Amino acid sequence: MADRSIRLKKRAEFLKVAAKGRKAPVSGMVLQALHRDDADSARHGFTVTKKVGNSVVRSRVRRRLREVVRQVGRELPLCGVDLVVIGRSATINRKFSSLLADYRKALKKAGVMGDA
Repeated sequence: MADRSIRLKKRAEFLKVAAKGRKAPVSGMVLQALHRDDADSARHGFTVTKKVGNSVVRSRVRRRLREVVRQVGRELPLCGVDLVVIGRSATINRKFSSLLADYRKALKKAGVMGDA
């Protein structure tokens, strides 16, 4: 995840994933996944609405979610998929280990990974 070239940045990319992808809501986040027809690395996008809190809180939520994706990505590299991770109010105070479990569960729910 350190490479910024594998991030979703444009609004159109986020909207495409939202419109055509699979949605997997879990306790700490919502994951939207769209399979691509290539074997390139997974691209990730992160979003947190203003309902969650002020800019400081939203930035903290995004940082926590990026770290979750980074850690799970080390264990299980994903290819050929665009992922949008949406932060919720529950993300703020949720234990980090629970967020890791939530992300893995969301990946399974969205059909991105099997029973790994």
